Amino acid sequence: MKWRREHTIIFMIKITEVLGFSLILPFLPFYAQNLGASPTQVGLVLATFSLFQFISAPIMGKLSDSYGRIPLLLLSQLSTLISFIVLGFANSLWMLFLSRMIDGLLGSNYTIAQAYLSDITPKNERTKIFSLTGIAFSIGFFIGPALGGYLAQFSYALPSFLAAGMAAITIITTYLYLPETVDKSKNFTWSWKILKLKQFKLLMAKPKISLPLWEFFSYVLTHGLWASSFALYAERQFNFGSQDIGYIFAIIGAVTIFIKILILPKLLNIMDEDKLRIIGAATIILALGATPWMQTRAAITTATIIFAFGASLLRPSLTSHVSNQAPKDELGEFMGVSDSLGSISQIIGPLLGGFLIQNFFPGSLGLVAAATMTVGLILMIMDRKISQD
Repeated sequence: MKWRREHTIIFMIKITEVLGFSLILPFLPFYAQNLGASPTQVGLVLATFSLFQFISAPIMGKLSDSYGRIPLLLLSQLSTLISFIVLGFANSLWMLFLSRMIDGLLGSNYTIAQAYLSDITPKNERTKIFSLTGIAFSIGFFIGPALGGYLAQFSYALPSFLAAGMAAITIITTYLYLPETVDKSKNFTWSWKILKLKQFKLLMAKPKISLPLWEFFSYVLTHGLWASSFALYAERQFNFGSQDIGYIFAIIGAVTIFIKILILPKLLNIMDEDKLRIIGAATIILALGATPWMQTRAAITTATIIFAFGASLLRPSLTSHVSNQAPKDELGEFMGVSDSLGSISQIIGPLLGGFLIQNFFPGSLGLVAAATMTVGLILMIMDRKISQD
């Protein structure tokens, strides 16, 4: 595997970017509750970002295919910067909604960064590259939530403005050090049908292509359902505050770093991606399915570690599997479509999580999340069988 300077730059950008948004994760649900939101309304706040991502991700991906990755990446990073500033000044619930709208509308950082990585990485090396750059996510996720949860004790504005500073750093780094990978000489005609529904239907009619996309949908729904409402679940089940939530998320980051650096590369040498996805999904089901019966902080911490192990195996191999289905000249658009499916699941996840917390017992969150991942596991087994036939 050839590691290029661009991989290092993307690695550093991802660390800074994830550090920024992960700063707000531990306290955002409590911030909304303090401004009068019910659990269902908290879910709405969290789902707003994904709703706007659903609209913008395929458009931003398509635009990056024609106008270049870098201009669109800079635009998305600027949107994120503005959203964090609005969050820092928020003194009412509508301002929280506005912050998430601004970030979701143009903040398709992840979509474009993934397309950029795919541009510079051969197909047979993408799992390893996605895994290694995924470590950047884990590093940011290790530092950000613990820091954000700690700072939120003093003021919700403090970590919000710090996150804005992190976004500013990614803008500067991208502008100065990241070269363009797209030939911008191609003509582009604007159309509201950038996401072609007819083509999308044809895509989903092919099991070899559609199954990986539905697997991705199932995983992101599971993750979005659990992660978005974990703070509300833990507050009610274990009396956790924002600092406790920050530490739990930091544990996820630390475990993920360990797995991706020391365990995953060795596993990739002894088993194929299909097996990794199946093992990862089964591990997530085990961890989440046990949460309704957990009564101690030690127990939920153990479940968190098991969940992080499964996600560390599943996410990079699944991302690579999905990206390998894309036609080369439509990579940004295809990745935008897959991220739109992810956004749909991340819209459903917080809404469903808030509804469960408000209307049922807290542990129902883990049971439903385990059920959605079970659907994904069944799809992965079907996918493996089709590929072997």
